[in-house]
Amino acid sequence: MFFINRFTRSSARLSRIYSHFGLDSRSLPSITMSTAKFPETIEAFAINKTGGFEVLEKLTLPFPKVEPGHLVIKVEWIGVNFIDTYYRQGLYPYPSFPAILGKETSGEIIALPTDPEVLNSPDFQRMEYKVGGKVAVDFLGTHSTYISVPWIKAYPITHGVSTKIAAAGLVQGLTALTFFEESYKVKKSDTILIHTVAGGLGLLMAQLGKHLGATVIGTTSTKEKAELAKAHGADHVILYKEEDTVKRVLEITNGVGVEAVFDGVGKDTFESNFEMLRRKGTLVSVGNASGAVPPVSPLKLLPKNLKLLRPTMNNYLVTPDEAAYYGDKVFELISSGVLKINIFKEYPFTQEGGQQAQKDLTGGKTTGKLLIKVVQD
Repeated sequence: MFFINRFTRSSARLSRIYSHFGLDSRSLPSITMSTAKFPETIEAFAINKTGGFEVLEKLTLPFPKVEPGHLVIKVEWIGVNFIDTYYRQGLYPYPSFPAILGKETSGEIIALPTDPEVLNSPDFQRMEYKVGGKVAVDFLGTHSTYISVPWIKAYPITHGVSTKIAAAGLVQGLTALTFFEESYKVKKSDTILIHTVAGGLGLLMAQLGKHLGATVIGTTSTKEKAELAKAHGADHVILYKEEDTVKRVLEITNGVGVEAVFDGVGKDTFESNFEMLRRKGTLVSVGNASGAVPPVSPLKLLPKNLKLLRPTMNNYLVTPDEAAYYGDKVFELISSGVLKINIFKEYPFTQEGGQQAQKDLTGGKTTGKLLIKVVQD
């Protein structure tokens, strides 16, 4: 490890020296990461085929290929998300097997890129990566002990946030923030509806909506979850198993409807959303917890001049400017207390732990975030 740290620090330092004197850093010697002393194998949550919970295994796999523009990270925490279950089920396809699951992790940088052009890039340098620095990562196939990822997919953990909280808040925090700024820009005086408001993403959306001055309506399944949602900013919470959601939303809005619906349920709630939106409203289809939404005709939007989006957070985080802005912003909101991260449960980094986390997540029994601890104290 000493060799890795010394090599990557020296490479970055030489690149900065070349830049200072106006020299082309591409003339630096080309040294590949094959000389670094990484472990030969990793432990990972992976699948050899799609299917039920039982296909999730903890496998020993070769150390990932390290590209010249990649950071190498020793993983400390794993965040569990619905998208992990979509890939496991085959709703989203993998190109080959075995395939490592997951896209949310946090940990410590153990090696920097070796590509001089990357090291000399102002976009890279402003992120202030360093060996030993802590980052949170949003990149597919990263639920393992070590990962190699493009540097732009690693967000420096700032504002004093821990790696544990970063793993719990990165993906859902970025999703809430980008969807509220770009899918539909939530503003003061808006009334918005958030389905499954007591889940990890729903609680963050409720807090952010309240912070922005909106009236927040949420749906959930139990009175206990309703109280939790209210404690996190929801003004009205509808118990969808006991109440008529459409009727209640129209009562709350005096028959007008809401400016925007954020729906992570999918198939079961999709049609009713059109009844609850006001004229010129926006439906943001966030997820598919109850199944994928069937094809819909654009004519469905015509009666109220509605807007329909099925965004992905990653398409709002493509450029270095976007990654730098939203990455720092989400940790600022967490550090300041605007976004309080609720951790429902920690699971062990075992095959049983990984399977149980997905079972709990999809079983509607959770409130807040599910984490898996990779590095033991």
